[in-house]
Amino acid sequence: MTRLRVECPWDAKQTHRSLVRYLVEETGEVVDAIEAGTDADLREELGDLLLQVYFHAEIARTEGRFDIDDVARGITDKLVERHPYVFSDDEVPDDLNATWEERKRREKGRTSSLDGIPHQVSAMTRAAKVVSRARSHRVPVELADEPITAEEIGAEALTLVERAHASGVDPEQALRDALRELEASVQAAEGQL
Repeated sequence: MTRLRVECPWDAKQTHRSLVRYLVEETGEVVDAIEAGTDADLREELGDLLLQVYFHAEIARTEGRFDIDDVARGITDKLVERHPYVFSDDEVPDDLNATWEERKRREKGRTSSLDGIPHQVSAMTRAAKVVSRARSHRVPVELADEPITAEEIGAEALTLVERAHASGVDPEQALRDALRELEASVQAAEGQL
């Protein structure tokens, strides 16, 4: 990567921002390989994704900000810190997810369960994260909890997309709108705690 940044004109002119689309694309290709590919496909796509990590770290290194060793050390330290029941004498907590979220909240100084949820993901992905955080942070908002199978979710979501299309409604936008209402309810409930 160091040599490519020096000797390849395309690689030399890339920035963190110019590489975002490739990072997103490579991530999608890893998902495709997991869901429908072979081990060879997955191995290749993980390599392509790893290249993105190296590329970004190399850009940062040449700017004097951090390097790949700092990236590796950072994730190692984070994993040790967030798993004291593995790397020290702590007991395994009853609720691993809530404990993980609490550690992240303290570590990052978050004041809301919604802090740190990326906006640059699909509405469905963001909705799942908002609901998960509201539950793990025990925010007192009303959330559906009737059991449903993965097959039912897929079929019902697809039916909703079909109905939205037939009605001239953008399903992604409709979900974002509904999600904003849920997020407002979460924030209001957190403000009363």
